[in-house]
Amino acid sequence: MRHVWQSKMAIDRAVIRVIQLTPPGRGAVATLRVEGPGAVEAVQTRFHARDGKPLTTHSADRLVVGRFDGEEVVLRCRGEDTVELHCHGGTAAVSMIEESLVSAGCRRVAWRDWIADSLEDRIAADALFALADARTERTAAILLDQHQGALGREMEEIRRAINYGDASAARQWIDALLGRAELGRHLVRPWSVVLAGRPNVGKSSTINALAGYARAIVHYAPGTTRDAVTLTTAIDGWPVELCDTAGLREESDGVEQAGIELAKQRLSHADLAVLIFDRSEPWSDDDQALVKKWPGAVLVHNKCDLPAAPGDRPAGLSISALAGGGIAALLETISRHLVPDPPPLGAAVPFTVEQVETVRRLSE
Repeated sequence: MRHVWQSKMAIDRAVIRVIQLTPPGRGAVATLRVEGPGAVEAVQTRFHARDGKPLTTHSADRLVVGRFDGEEVVLRCRGEDTVELHCHGGTAAVSMIEESLVSAGCRRVAWRDWIADSLEDRIAADALFALADARTERTAAILLDQHQGALGREMEEIRRAINYGDASAARQWIDALLGRAELGRHLVRPWSVVLAGRPNVGKSSTINALAGYARAIVHYAPGTTRDAVTLTTAIDGWPVELCDTAGLREESDGVEQAGIELAKQRLSHADLAVLIFDRSEPWSDDDQALVKKWPGAVLVHNKCDLPAAPGDRPAGLSISALAGGGIAALLETISRHLVPDPPPLGAAVPFTVEQVETVRRLSE
């Protein structure tokens, strides 16, 4: 099945275009692409090669060092109508060069519009856009598979199976794709994992242990955390936003109560809730109420380095946030809950709302 990208901006190929290929912001080196009829001549009006020769006399793909309006640059002609310009990555240098090129008759084109105009395959274009926002190597690899045709080929197979009347095969492919839709949604957006529990059970210590550094304030006094403290990390290669919340209890002051309400909101929208309990304290009715209210949560019994309180308690992971015991098992459990069935290398994964809707329509 062919997906044709409809660019929001119709690029006029009769004009000279300048596109920043490297991400905006500070960097060591920035790369600009100048293309279109007369691109080499437009650059030449502002460029002075170190060897004194005109840019047009250098062979294609040869690196030419010189100055562009006083800024030291390296140029490479990629053809009669294309020049790559490499300069210092500071925003001021890039802006100055772009302004100079615009004054020479060039037109700025956003990189997304340039890619969209260059690619006929919408999935490939969407994957490139998503790659710019990928948080981890693992999610980037999945998006690269889609850019290279994994999703497009599978959707073509579904269409072919439907046309040949093989509804069973089509249904299997569709179900597999829809089963990966939640994963696809998080390839550029981290999963939300919220840590909650009563005051002073070690939530802040646990989030610090999971992150590997001190992000949340830890203190012996109950109610230390009044706001939601978040950090983004990677667990087994998956991007995850961990959230430490105020301790849940009935009696609290106005500021703490606001933190408790925020904690409840975070829990209601979380992809996964992790309830922390103090293993050294007896199991209470308040603890049981939390388990009942959040039935899908991962249960964690902290402070396993201290003597366990007598009495029964629900099954869960035993950890010591301070000593590090059980943290590896908790990380593995979180990963397994978020992505119970990781896709194999090269698997098709829909990663936009439109792609998921297209797959659903194929099943109708």
